Amino acid sequence: MQISEVRQLNDAELSRELLDQQRALMNLRFRKATMQLTNTNELGNTRKTIARINTVMQERKITAELNAVKVEGE
Repeated sequence: MQISEVRQLNDAELSRELLDQQRALMNLRFRKATMQLTNTNELGNTRKTIARINTVMQERKITAELNAVKVEGE
């Protein structure tokens, strides 16, 4: 999932996608431990997707806080 795709999701979808990706990462780790994982690149891709989702969530949080401060200052 690319960053542009992540930014198009709303907050509820972001939370749901984050949980899905975390579950997928856990399953990939189990598959790796049991030698059933054939494509080890999936681990890195999933971790990067989780990082992208967390980044977008943090950006939105900071933006909301800045907007709240602007409104209070007016």
